[in-house]
Amino acid sequence: MMAATPTRAAPMPKRPFCPHCERPMTTCLCEALVSVDCPYRLVILQDPREARHALSSVPILVKQVRTASLWVGDVFDPAEVIGASWQTDAALVFPSTQATGAHAAKDGGITTLIFLDGTWKKATRLMHLNPWLQELPCLALQPDQPSTYRIRKSPRADGLSTIEAAVLVLNGLQSTQDFSVILPAFEKMIDYQITAMGRDTYRKNHLKAGRGGLSPQ
Repeated sequence: MMAATPTRAAPMPKRPFCPHCERPMTTCLCEALVSVDCPYRLVILQDPREARHALSSVPILVKQVRTASLWVGDVFDPAEVIGASWQTDAALVFPSTQATGAHAAKDGGITTLIFLDGTWKKATRLMHLNPWLQELPCLALQPDQPSTYRIRKSPRADGLSTIEAAVLVLNGLQSTQDFSVILPAFEKMIDYQITAMGRDTYRKNHLKAGRGGLSPQ
């Protein structure tokens, strides 16, 4: 009698992904995506662990703002990510006792805005690993509404997702352009996730606690 030989189950077919928004076709965001010009460079420094998070707002930001760029890592060279004149060209969007309002960037000749993407703990870690960030002027955010990032939490009352932080800063700098047009795609992603988890699960796990976002701003 021949011995039985093990057989492997056929691999599950991979979900089809949209080549443009790079999300599963069932949660494609392309209908909500727009493309906007911006007079400022947006440089997002992202913690590597945050880069693996499927609900990060940064890919949606980068796909819509033409001047936005994403750098993933722990330690960054300012001359590489910003340029040789980084000390005079850039401002960091981050809470600080010395932080000023958005007008400081407008009046100070700032051309590049730096955002740290990750949880508050991860963003603080990036600050410690990159002491050059502490040499930059800081812009504080003063949101008049809570974050719509209903599926992730922040320990700070003023916590916003990175895309929301970018919109708030840019709208404070540009009175002739409304950058809120990039938010519908972000809100659509959130709605997709709430639908996927189920309304009952969402109400149980998210509505009782204040939900902010990831960005420490």
